[in-house]
Amino acid sequence: MRPTADRCPSPRIDTSAGVGEPNLACAAHPRRAAHARLRSLGAQRVEVSSSTATAFWRTRALADLRNHRGAIAAMDFFTVPTATFRILYVWFAIDHARRRVLHFDVTEHPLAAWVVQQLREAFAYDTAPHHLVFDRDAIFNAGVVSIVESLGIRPARTAYRSPWQNGVAERWIGSVRREFLDHVVVFNERHLRQLLRQYVAYYHYDRTHLALGKETPAGRRPLAPRQTHAAVVAPPRLGGLHHRYDIAA
Repeated sequence: MRPTADRCPSPRIDTSAGVGEPNLACAAHPRRAAHARLRSLGAQRVEVSSSTATAFWRTRALADLRNHRGAIAAMDFFTVPTATFRILYVWFAIDHARRRVLHFDVTEHPLAAWVVQQLREAFAYDTAPHHLVFDRDAIFNAGVVSIVESLGIRPARTAYRSPWQNGVAERWIGSVRREFLDHVVVFNERHLRQLLRQYVAYYHYDRTHLALGKETPAGRRPLAPRQTHAAVVAPPRLGGLHHRYDIAA
C-alpha cells in the first residue's frame, strides 16, 4: 500500500460525544480542508490520501459551477486580421448555461465607451445574468465595471494571465477560429459581421455539444425516423464547410 501524503493536520474527533469537527487550521487551502474533512468522517481515524481529497474538491467545485451556471455569463475580445492587414476586434457575450452567444459586434477601434454600449444592448430589459466573467484587459476599466454593476450584474474578474478561468468564452473563440475564420478571408468590418452572423446561427441551431447532452444551444433534439430505412440529407452550412444532418421528408 502506498503511503498517504498527509499535508494537513489530523483533525481531532470527540469520540466521547460521538461527534466532532475537523481542525481547519489549513482551511485557507480548500483541497487541504477537504482532506481534513474526509479524514474526520468517523469516530476512528480514517487515512485519506491528498489525491483523493483533491479529486473530491474538484468534483465539488464542478458541481457548484453546474448548479449556478444559469446565472453566469462571460464576455471577451478576440482579433481577426483582414485581407488588407488591418486588425478587427470582436466583442461578444456568452452564457454558461446553454453556451448561447448573447451578443457580438465588430470594431476597428475598441474603446471603453463602445464596450459600454455593447453591454447595454446585450443585457437589456431585465435579461442580465447575476454574474459576468471577464479578464483584466485594460479596456474593461472602472467605467465598464460601473456599468456592469448598474445593470445589476456582479462582475467577476479573472486572475492575471489565467485565461482558463474564463473557459467558456475562450472555448468559443477557439471554435469560431478553427471551424470558420481560419478558412475564410475577411475584407472589412461589414464582411466579418456578416460571417459571424452566419456562424452564430450555425452554432446555435446546427452544432451539437457534448456538454449539452449532444444538443444544440437552441435546444435541437434528435429526430425519430418516420420509416425503417429513412434517408439522411445534409444541407450545407457556412459555404459547405459544415452541414446539418436531417431525416429526409
